[in-house]
Amino acid sequence: MRKSSAFLVLPLIALAAAGCGSSSKKKSTTSAPAVTKSTATTSPSTGATKVSSTTIAGLGTVLVNAQGKTLYTFEPDKAKKVTCTGGCAATFPPLILSGTKAVAAGAVKASLLGADPNPSGGKVVTYAGWPLYTYVADSYPGLVAGQADSFGGGLWYVISPSGAVIKK
Repeated sequence: MRKSSAFLVLPLIALAAAGCGSSSKKKSTTSAPAVTKSTATTSPSTGATKVSSTTIAGLGTVLVNAQGKTLYTFEPDKAKKVTCTGGCAATFPPLILSGTKAVAAGAVKASLLGADPNPSGGKVVTYAGWPLYTYVADSYPGLVAGQADSFGGGLWYVISPSGAVIKK
């Protein structure tokens, strides 16, 4: 009897292990930062990196990328350089500059847009000196799941068109 129950349990364990492997594979493909970077950085009409603004309840007017996804600042970037790299950048991908300079839209001030070197290559769009990032959990425009999140050694906040970091 023990021998026959072992024959039933082993296939079930193998099946469960196979199911676990496919779920983690799905997870890694849906939150791949490369997809976020390539789809969240440029304006379809100009090919340049576009930074715009939108109003979010409880936070006011905040910066968003060309697809309307919320842009964040990282508190340790106070030195005005990109400090979120590696695993941090996989969760909060930097807004990569496409072209020579970013384009302002909405209430965004072109004079506050800039770019800093990205330790991973290329340049990251900045606003009022703050490098800008998206958040992989913000799967559609209007989400602010990264607001006041403590991740990667610091806190994450949205930024207003005036250049003020919103810490609500």
